[in-house]
Amino acid sequence: MTALVLSILIFVVCLGFIFSEKLNRTIVALAGASLMVGAGKLLGFYAEQDAIVSIDWNTLGLLLGMMILVAMLEPTGFFQYTAVWASRLSRGSPVRLFVLLGSVTTILSMFLDNVTTVVLIAPVTILISEVLGMSPVPFLISEALLSNTGGVATLVGDPPNVLIGSAANLSFNDFLVHSLPVVAVAWVAALSVLLLLFRDELRKVPANQDAVSKLDPGEALNDRRSAIRILIVIGGAIVLFFLHSFLHLTPAFVALSAAATALLVIRPPLDEILQKVEWSVLIFFGGLFVIVGGLEKSGALGQLVSLLETGVNIPPVLFGILLIWVVAGLSAVVDNVPITIALIPVIEGLGNAGIDPYPLWWALAFGAGFGGNGTIIGSTANIVVAMLSEKTRNPITSAIWVKRGLPVMIVTCVVASLIFLVAYPWFTK
Repeated sequence: MTALVLSILIFVVCLGFIFSEKLNRTIVALAGASLMVGAGKLLGFYAEQDAIVSIDWNTLGLLLGMMILVAMLEPTGFFQYTAVWASRLSRGSPVRLFVLLGSVTTILSMFLDNVTTVVLIAPVTILISEVLGMSPVPFLISEALLSNTGGVATLVGDPPNVLIGSAANLSFNDFLVHSLPVVAVAWVAALSVLLLLFRDELRKVPANQDAVSKLDPGEALNDRRSAIRILIVIGGAIVLFFLHSFLHLTPAFVALSAAATALLVIRPPLDEILQKVEWSVLIFFGGLFVIVGGLEKSGALGQLVSLLETGVNIPPVLFGILLIWVVAGLSAVVDNVPITIALIPVIEGLGNAGIDPYPLWWALAFGAGFGGNGTIIGSTANIVVAMLSEKTRNPITSAIWVKRGLPVMIVTCVVASLIFLVAYPWFTK
């Protein structure tokens, strides 16, 4: 009982610090992992070997490989080129620019990590807004929300998907078949809601409407040759993501092999590339894996599984819908990554208890992905956009975010719930 209580206390305290943002989340995860292993050794329920086994190396390898590819692509100016190209297509129309920038961000987020995508697109958006003489707030918020929504469509588009795909052995194609159609409908609904919520801002005629036509996409592309080569490698990786289950390759192997190929072809300064890798994110994930592993070894997750089993008397489809909303609510107030890591072994436990876990994996993906839109701390991409906005005259506050993000979260969860209800057999194996 002591081990059970202590492991839960460590987990809750870590979540509290992550939520409060009083300490860097990576420091919290690393300190929590150390405390969990220390408590485990002291009470005999968790050792260093157990902690190493609890880490999902496939997830970390996939993230590392994609981070290296993005770090190599960023200096070429490809992302800025894409944003400027979309801006010129808008011809200075705020509504058209709103849709185009949101669409470009969404498409990129389906194949690259959404945090990396908004880091690269947001500064260009701020620049374009300044050229037009408009507030960047509607564009920045919509980019983060649509990025979070679109990222749910693919295995590599959102960190929770990477975690779920690795734990449930779901392929890139599985996400395209089961998640992409849901996301397509949810994305249209999210965009419609955002256009409604920002209608007053988007009605204003830009002070410098003709300035966008003077932007040259070619000037943004610093190294066309390298960009083409890296894009070819990324394209090859995407093809292998489609085929990895047939070829018996892990997503981590595909991503790391693609990164190695790009490094051999381009041969950039390695120290500069490694400096751009988000090592703090990888350490954060690793620490959370260790913390949750301690929860599992102490029996805390087993108790939660037993509690949830009592609710499985309701029809499976309703249980899945309930899970979507519970996960969405938790993801909005904590962050969808730790919530996903914590619930993965719970769903695995339900599967071991004889409950079909396959629909629950999709419910978890929808809840975590769409729920992250609800608040400014629900997704790392949200936090990044808010931090970048602080450099402008219109910083994004938590109150501003909730007014836009919460309606989007509710609408997308409603869409996911209705499709889950109507097409439940589609989500069963």
